[in-house]
Amino acid sequence: PSHLDDLSPSMLKKDYANLPIMNSVDDVVKRLLSLEMASQKEKMKVKIQQLVEKVRRSPNDNGSFELLSLAFTVAILTARIRTLEEHLQRHPKDKSNRRFMLMDLDRRRKMLGYLRRVNYGTFENTCKQLGIQYSPPQPYTRHVTKRWLVKKALCIKVYQEKQKLKAAERRKQRRERQARVRTAREQQE
Repeated sequence: PSHLDDLSPSMLKKDYANLPIMNSVDDVVKRLLSLEMASQKEKMKVKIQQLVEKVRRSPNDNGSFELLSLAFTVAILTARIRTLEEHLQRHPKDKSNRRFMLMDLDRRRKMLGYLRRVNYGTFENTCKQLGIQYSPPQPYTRHVTKRWLVKKALCIKVYQEKQKLKAAERRKQRRERQARVRTAREQQE
């Protein structure tokens, strides 16, 4: 199933879409000039253009340039990811393009994470318009082994002993300070 339903095969290429003669042309010619017969590059350009238009809030959107360019980059990455997904459905053993798709997914996830931290409204709008479901990365959890537990227990014990030694040292320093203050007072009187 295609991710972009807007990109129908009957859509004409950008150069021929607005020509008045296209209404009177034969169906075979229309099919030849449609996106169905277009190269992957041309299809990709149309997908990117459609997704960028979805992200833009209004035709003369003058929001923060950095955030908009970030949203546009997310839209471009989404178009590339969806194209690669369609390609990988037809060619499941293509490891090279699978790697490129995973790299793009990772880049998009990082950009969405940054956008989420910086401007949640733009992040939410971008995800909604592009149909992306963002889930934050899971916190790192360590695999618990007996060796790790023993090591942790030893570290805790060493830390506690060190704290006891520091506390004794601090008490000694406090007593010395109080003794100096007492002698200073006695000398003043």
